[in-house]
Amino acid sequence: MSTQSIENSLFEKRERVYPREVHGRFALLRVSAVLGLLGLYYLLPWVDWSGRQAVLLDLPARKFYIFGLTLWPQDFPLLTLLLISAAMSLFFFTALAGRLWCGYACPQTVWTEVFLWIERHIEGSRIQQMRLDQSPLNFGKLKIKAAKHTVWILFSLWTGFTFVAYFTPARELALKTLELRLGPWEIFWLLFYSFATYGNAGWMREQVCKYMCPYARFQSAMFDSDTLVISYDEKRGEPRGSRRPGINPADQGLGDCINCTLCVQVCPTGIDIRDGLQYECIGCSACIDVCDDVMDKMGYEKGLIRYTTPNALQGEKTQVLRPRIIIYGAILLALLAVFLVTLANRTPLALDVIRDRNQLYRETREGLIENVYTLKIMNMDNKTRNYSLEVTGISGISLQVDQAPVQAASGEVLSVPVRVQADELNLTERSSEIAFVLTTEDNELTVTEAARFLGPVY
Repeated sequence: MSTQSIENSLFEKRERVYPREVHGRFALLRVSAVLGLLGLYYLLPWVDWSGRQAVLLDLPARKFYIFGLTLWPQDFPLLTLLLISAAMSLFFFTALAGRLWCGYACPQTVWTEVFLWIERHIEGSRIQQMRLDQSPLNFGKLKIKAAKHTVWILFSLWTGFTFVAYFTPARELALKTLELRLGPWEIFWLLFYSFATYGNAGWMREQVCKYMCPYARFQSAMFDSDTLVISYDEKRGEPRGSRRPGINPADQGLGDCINCTLCVQVCPTGIDIRDGLQYECIGCSACIDVCDDVMDKMGYEKGLIRYTTPNALQGEKTQVLRPRIIIYGAILLALLAVFLVTLANRTPLALDVIRDRNQLYRETREGLIENVYTLKIMNMDNKTRNYSLEVTGISGISLQVDQAPVQAASGEVLSVPVRVQADELNLTERSSEIAFVLTTEDNELTVTEAARFLGPVY
């Protein structure tokens, strides 16, 4: 077999999908989600909070501002908890109601919707777009295509600019852009994110959902017969056939489906929902809206295509509260509770104790046993702080600080050498547990870190 024939047997040439515009309750919900999510994305970098940008990931300063909260690299466990919670919420909602994320909130879906709006505004309806693509290349066609891609590219560049504005203050970035002073990394990420938006939402579209997104492949593991999914009621709709409005389909031996194929025409991935649940379905509900509209015009009951469960389609009872939903929900609530408690009890101050390993201990001229430590003080507050230090754990123990005052600027990791001394008579064992207590001068923040004090062998 030739190489060309092998390629033809393995790969199918892409047939472009021209989604038809649809109106209805789910379309309104989808538009609201797009406007809300993109509104947050594009507006947040321009919102000020206490004299700074409300959401700013300042990587050079290692500060991450989220409104009134300032996070540091040491707060990475919080991000881990948040990401795990997001993954668990995806499992929970998928098991409950299918691909809600894909249909309404996925960035690929959201930005593709915007690109489709632009395309319809410039090139026209589905039929007009198909005729335009099939027509020979001329000045009129070139002008329309150039206008569409120009708007796409400008919108993509604005998207890339906004992405960088979460890392470089938006007003500063705008000024640097106008003055052509952007740094190499800013240029790279602006162009990279712009190209990704233009390519994924403008050109690849459903190919990303069908072939690149891993979620489409493992979603079936989270579905069961009680999962709420978009389904075609085959018992009610078959056999299909065209007819005039007002005719009772039973009189002609037909089902309610008039075989108008509008459910296929509005599908952004180009599937036929009447063939059953498919991994390409992103749960956008466009087929529900258009089918309800057709049923209304024909005088039939709505819901030929609807949100339902496989069990309900078979006439069996649907169980919403089932083991996997309870388990997913319990884990999700537990993760969120841990996240909120951790965030609420978070102290913007950290202390690490490093013991001098060059010698176990030494004896001073006064006959005291002395250990040397280096204290690493991490000030994760938004202002410079002065601190007081003390040590506890052994009777009569004392702390000698070689640096005064103990002061750390915002974001600074301060190294403070200290000497801890104790009377040999008060040491009951070779290794005693002690604790360093670090307190701000206003007594607002306090942290305690345990350490070991070594003495002679008894």
